[in-house]
Amino acid sequence: MSMETVVSLKPVVAVLVSLAVIPGIISSRTQNIRETWTLVAAGIKLLIIISMLPVILDGKVVSFTLFQVFPDIGISFRVDAFGMLFALVASSLWLVTSVYSIGYMRSLDEHSQTRYFSFFAAAISATIGVAFSANLLTLYIFYEILSLATFPLVTHHQDKEARSSGRKYLTYILGGSIGFALPAMLITYHFTGTLDFAPHGVMAGHINSGLALMLSMMFLFGFAKVGIMPMHSWLPAAMVAPTPVSALLHAVAVVKVGAFSVVRVFTGIVGTSVLADFNISAIVCVIASFTIIVASLIALSQDELKRRLAFSTIGQLSYIVLGVALLSKSGMTGGMLHIAMHAFGKITLFFCAGAIFCATGVKYISQMKGIGRRMPITMTAFFVGSLSVVGFPPCGGFISKWYLVLGTIESGSLALLFVLLGSSFLNAAYFFPVFYNAFFCSKDQMLFEDKVEEAPLWCVVPLVITASISVLLFFYPQPFLKLASLAVSIIMGG
Repeated sequence: MSMETVVSLKPVVAVLVSLAVIPGIISSRTQNIRETWTLVAAGIKLLIIISMLPVILDGKVVSFTLFQVFPDIGISFRVDAFGMLFALVASSLWLVTSVYSIGYMRSLDEHSQTRYFSFFAAAISATIGVAFSANLLTLYIFYEILSLATFPLVTHHQDKEARSSGRKYLTYILGGSIGFALPAMLITYHFTGTLDFAPHGVMAGHINSGLALMLSMMFLFGFAKVGIMPMHSWLPAAMVAPTPVSALLHAVAVVKVGAFSVVRVFTGIVGTSVLADFNISAIVCVIASFTIIVASLIALSQDELKRRLAFSTIGQLSYIVLGVALLSKSGMTGGMLHIAMHAFGKITLFFCAGAIFCATGVKYISQMKGIGRRMPITMTAFFVGSLSVVGFPPCGGFISKWYLVLGTIESGSLALLFVLLGSSFLNAAYFFPVFYNAFFCSKDQMLFEDKVEEAPLWCVVPLVITASISVLLFFYPQPFLKLASLAVSIIMGG
């Protein structure tokens, strides 16, 4: 399938627009001005990305090289279907999260809000930089910028627990990328002479099976933001951050950058033929399946809501890796589509957790019995988000999991089919009791009065929006489904 290249500055502008407003955020004299800068940048970024969507859906790519680092490697941007899918999710949810952040940070009177919004803007710039990277060098640079930009967000509270979690965060994220991904990138360049992403990879014909397996594992564990076990411990530790940061980390920017990077490297650098011919895909499927089941079992035992959501995220990210490792058209489509479907469902759940904390100060599930009587809108949205993450209709998560199930059937793997179905049952087991006890616990167990008292409007409106979109995506999964299908057709060669 041929693709026409359109040269344009739009990818660069989309990356830089949120960086450009940081001086305005820092110098703002009032909260309203500071947050106006944030919302304006978020809106402009989303509009720029949407303006490129018709071109990508038409089978073209948008490309621009900023400058050359080496004769054959530059800081280059390339917007294709997969990159557009991720960028569309990240930019739209950054706008919603910015609105939510205003309500959350103001209602709790959080300190250092200017610093918070500044690094938030830097983080989304790095995220879009990863989405639009044309080669592995550009992706790696923005990947590391994101790690550094999110560190002050993770350690926002600046207490002992935050500092400890911050050290763990950097140890896993930076340690993994510098210790594994960077050497793998250098070795790849030595043997192939390129770091550009290609539809069918660049390793075929250049390396043997042993080296291919080693490099694939180095990339998988090196891009530790994807949370593959045992490189996952940073993720629940990062729950000390304010809830909007947790939403950013676990639904949009950090974890999805990890998943996106792994998928991009497996398809654009390693190549599906190498993954299949050297049985690397089978090994990746085993690792991903182990992570899915174990993370789901651990989530069952967590009483703190945000930690339960964190371990849920660890398992859900491996759905994306598993889908691509299936090497079937439906499986890869489902894996890519799950980036979007999980994002809207999971960010709804984190928004709900933050709203509960804002309104009641409660963060443990055992203390939420009867809370649905007090916060009916929030807990109904929580139910919708849970349906999406579990994979039940009428929510978008059903669509991506349906394609994943079809992918296991196409690949002839009954064991992986049972992994998907079993993990979905575990998802339901750790989410549905939260909703049930919120509304249907007995009167003697109720911990809240029958008085409706929701969180501030700036917190409630975003979670209603994301929950509504999760339902809408079941009935109209476009353009994400078309982008995923287009990306897979290029990778599979037809």
